Amino acid sequence: MIREVLKMGDPRLLRVARPVAGFGTPELSALLADMHDTMEHLDGAGLAAPQIGVDLRVVVFGVSNNPRYPHAEDVPYTVLINPVIEPLSEQLEEGWEGCLSVPGLRGIVLRFARLRYRGCDATGAPIDREAEGFHARVVQHECDHLDGILYPMRVRDFSRFGFIEALFPNQEIKDD
Repeated sequence: MIREVLKMGDPRLLRVARPVAGFGTPELSALLADMHDTMEHLDGAGLAAPQIGVDLRVVVFGVSNNPRYPHAEDVPYTVLINPVIEPLSEQLEEGWEGCLSVPGLRGIVLRFARLRYRGCDATGAPIDREAEGFHARVVQHECDHLDGILYPMRVRDFSRFGFIEALFPNQEIKDD
């Protein structure tokens, strides 16, 4: 089922989400199906449970031929529960970000270039991966939602934050 995505300004987006305690439940399966459907319907690169009003440490992400990110490398579809992120170097990279909870806007955000992420899949089986580039950016962006952080809170230079049509006039960039 496609769920409504909360928008910036909704106080539920600023809460720290609770860890998932039970795996393999019908409720968790239904949540993951709804998150997948909602993300796909909106051409998102990822979605965190708090974005649909569910206060749990659950994210889904994946990119393949996405019209919102036409030049991004593929990111494997992943269900990541109770994630932990560990930077693998101090190297940071700037990149444009958008968010389904912040529609119509883009901004430059500094993120770790390489990282390791761990957590569990839908069944509770461990996930342990390394990521870099856009993949690492997506993981960091989605996991920020679990701690009540929206990407505009990380924008340092507000001359590189604004509405898509103002930042990229005469370019075909899909809205969030």
